[in-house]
Amino acid sequence: MLPRFFLFSLLLAVATRTQAETVWPQFRGADGLGHSADVGLPLEWSEEQNIVWKTAIPGRGWSSPVLANDRIWLTTATVDYVGEAERAAKVLGSPVADAMEVASKAKLWAVEIDQQSGEVLRNVQLFEVESPQPVHSLNSFASPTPVLAAGKLYCHFGAFGTACLDTTTGSVLWRRMLAINHSVGPGSSPVLVDGRLILTCDGIDAQYIEALSAESGETLWRTNRPPIRADEVEFHKSFSTPLLIKVSGEQQLVIPGAQWFVAYDPQTGDEIWRMDFGRGFSNASRPVFDGERVFLCTGFMQPQLWAVRPDAHGELAESHVAWKQTKQIPSMSSPIVVGERIYVVGDNGVVSCFDTVSGKEVWRDRMGGKYSASPLYADGRLYFCNHEGRTTVIAPGDQYQELARNDLEGQLMASPAVVEGDLLLRTATHLYRIGAE
Repeated sequence: MLPRFFLFSLLLAVATRTQAETVWPQFRGADGLGHSADVGLPLEWSEEQNIVWKTAIPGRGWSSPVLANDRIWLTTATVDYVGEAERAAKVLGSPVADAMEVASKAKLWAVEIDQQSGEVLRNVQLFEVESPQPVHSLNSFASPTPVLAAGKLYCHFGAFGTACLDTTTGSVLWRRMLAINHSVGPGSSPVLVDGRLILTCDGIDAQYIEALSAESGETLWRTNRPPIRADEVEFHKSFSTPLLIKVSGEQQLVIPGAQWFVAYDPQTGDEIWRMDFGRGFSNASRPVFDGERVFLCTGFMQPQLWAVRPDAHGELAESHVAWKQTKQIPSMSSPIVVGERIYVVGDNGVVSCFDTVSGKEVWRDRMGGKYSASPLYADGRLYFCNHEGRTTVIAPGDQYQELARNDLEGQLMASPAVVEGDLLLRTATHLYRIGAE
């Protein structure tokens, strides 16, 4: 009998292959795990080599592109920043005051781009926000990745608004505003499950998960997070994107937050299980799953990688932790699983490979740079994008094997997407379609 993890990987690859050539519908692709079944992806590129097209994007945002039906969509923000005196007053007392960006107005947009030519077809203004909450300079006013499904685009900007757009007409079907103080700006991307748009709202003032009707935007359920021990409210925030998994036929939405890993029933919002991991917060990594273990990062304060068996209900005991790793674990970038190996890149550019079953370190090396984007696995390669505009391509395996280093102008903070065997990379100013020779 084939091992369960192998069967899961095989089924996942087959399911993904039916969509990957034409659809990248959400953050980290159709499976939410950063995998694409496309082949023929580029290995080497530069500003002068293998660029199919390069399109300037107005404003700034770190959301990843999503695509279907020969159209690419992403979100962006055009911002009027305030002067130094007003900025200082707005962030007075903030523990990260020097790194905060303050705006008098932010306009939030959905941008439609032709997949073949790179031409911007439409800019749709979704919100105009007066005196929005400040965001951290590493963040943006448009960081969550939208969801694309059945001719509709669901755009989430955290406290700045959530909207549903008809992709055929460009008309806005509904808008919602949710009360939350992110402290440093929004980060969690929405997910769509059976007509429910799931939003993670982990602020410094409140922590809850809310499901909106995809059809109307009305609240279907809202579930508060478990209580957090930390006295400092800054330690209550989190920014992770949910992952939908299935365990023994049961759907689970796994959503890390400050102090707790939690799984919910996506239909009702009922809590299935929770696990206390300690003092971590500001989790930005999305979980990954290999069919037996869900892999979760604990965020700042104590960045660790945990492998948890999600096969029970209630508060999970330590016996459900298969293993932990505590060195060079990312607080922002998500892990990626390939076969029986899991790869992570720390915020400072140290990449590690662990055995998924035992947690044993297989190797560790330094790629250099700073990392926020989550890696991609496609065509037998791993792609890692850093803040400095470099994408390092490595071969998965039991030793570090670097295949290429490719540099573009501008920061790479958004996670990559795949279209027809080409890469989509978003920098601070442009969207690139990169093809092989």
